[in-house]
Parts: sequence; structure tokens; C-alpha cells
Amino acid sequence: MNQVLQELATILEQRKEESADKSYVASLYAKGLDSILKKIGEEATETVMAAKDGNKEKIVYETADLWFHSMVMLAHQGLGPDDVLRELQRRFGLSGLEEKASRGK
Repeated sequence: MNQVLQELATILEQRKEESADKSYVASLYAKGLDSILKKIGEEATETVMAAKDGNKEKIVYETADLWFHSMVMLAHQGLGPDDVLRELQRRFGLSGLEEKASRGK
């Protein structure tokens, strides 16, 4: 599974060098962070709606869109899936309540 994320991350990096009129991802990068974040918000809403409807196929489809656009945002910020995976790994062995408390929120 991590291989898929790594392959996608590599492609997203390559798209930074492409023309915005030839690549959807390049066009998102060209529009800037606000456009990328707007897209994540749209995809998050669609994911929530799919989950509410209970259609498993649509849930998977919309979650894939949400993950994809989140990875575009990570790449735009100079981050990648390994950064997120390291954070998830760090949380193993912590209770969710402990982790939340450590953030002071």
C-alpha cells in the first residue's frame, strides 16, 4: 500500500514541472494553496455525504479523491506521505485521549 502512495507522491512532484494547461495537478499548483484547500474542502464534504448515504462504493471513491487532493496539498507544502505515516507511527501505543491531551486542545 505504501508503494502506491510513494508512486503517487513521485508523480505529484513531477507535475510541479509541467504546464498548467496540460496537467490537472499542475493547474492546481499554479492556482495556489487556496485553490488546493478549497478542493480538499469540497472532497471532504463529498466524503461525508457518501458516508451518510452508506454507499460503500461511493465512500471509497470520494475518500480516494480526498486522499489525492490531500497529497497534492502535502506536495505543495514540501511534504509527502512519509511525513504523515511517521506521525501515525508515532501515535501507536498512545491512547487517542492521551494524544489529544498532548496537543493541549
